[in-house]
Amino acid sequence: MKIVYSTDQVYLHGGIEKVLAQKLNYLVNVPNFEVHLITTEQKGNPFCYPISDKVFHHDLDVNYNRTKSYFSPVNFKKIPKHIKKLKNKLKEIKPDVLIVCNYAFDFFFIPFISAGIKTIKEFHASRYYYIKELANATILNKLMFRINNKIEKKYSHIVLLNDDEKKYYSSNNLEVIPNAICGIKFKSGVERKNIVIAAGRMAKVKQFDHLIKAWGLIANEFLDWKVQIYGEGDDIILNELNNLINDLAIPNIQLMGATDKLEEKMVESSIYALTSATECFPMVLLESLSCGLPVVSYNCPHGPRNIITNGEDGILVNHNEIETVSAEIANLIENSEKRKIMAENAINNVKRFNETHVMEKWINLFKE
Repeated sequence: MKIVYSTDQVYLHGGIEKVLAQKLNYLVNVPNFEVHLITTEQKGNPFCYPISDKVFHHDLDVNYNRTKSYFSPVNFKKIPKHIKKLKNKLKEIKPDVLIVCNYAFDFFFIPFISAGIKTIKEFHASRYYYIKELANATILNKLMFRINNKIEKKYSHIVLLNDDEKKYYSSNNLEVIPNAICGIKFKSGVERKNIVIAAGRMAKVKQFDHLIKAWGLIANEFLDWKVQIYGEGDDIILNELNNLINDLAIPNIQLMGATDKLEEKMVESSIYALTSATECFPMVLLESLSCGLPVVSYNCPHGPRNIITNGEDGILVNHNEIETVSAEIANLIENSEKRKIMAENAINNVKRFNETHVMEKWINLFKE
């Protein structure tokens, strides 16, 4: 069976890229599977996560301008080139299954150039806010929503990360397959440091400003503790966060930049914090639980509640309640025994997302 994954790039660190690399590395070792990765703008960069040499990589060299909207004139004029190159590549490979990972122009035209191929569209982000704001959206945005709905129905399958997302789609081709975790990362005997850790791309939706403000309320009470936030992304957001830390004069909080050793950093830490506006099924929560970290997280739409068992392996806080996040972090800092119990529960609970179990669902979907 020939399987093709289509995405924009795999050189910037992010959840989608990490999940994609994980799937590629698993599937390439399934007997009788031939796995291909098509990118539009890898630009000669190395992969941000290890990908097996057995995966065939094809870059179309379309190179959309990522600093502008996909619908800007400079990008719009590249669509014909993209369609032609992708169509030719699919004719060359002759895949049985084609999976679209990201949300770019190929989403719109793949169903129309892939006759005889099973097409699957993965959605990694929650549609909660998109639907919530639709009532007050512009006519153009409402039209785009209708177009999206019609195109989604052209795919063989739409794969969502949790059951809560189903209510935002009108298609009858929906499947739910969560992200997977590759084994337990916790190592007994590793000394935990007094660190509250968080990670994600520097983007507005991640609301790292909420975590900074929450820490600011208690930082002076716990001067032997610190907060470390890992991630890269929007320089404007990064500057805003740095300015917030300086303006509030908050001690012991650091913006660490990107790292390819996040799991090592998690294993050394004591608490994970998540204050995003929305998270569909965040890999960082799976990773933190597998590292034996108790979690304090907003109960945002809709991923955390599908991963964390409230009060058992983490704490779910009402959305956007900064003071409550602060109080729950303080409670865990002061209660090492509670952290220890939650860490044990986290390691046991995350096993339900083990890689073999989740990837069997994908393989069964491919073979349907």
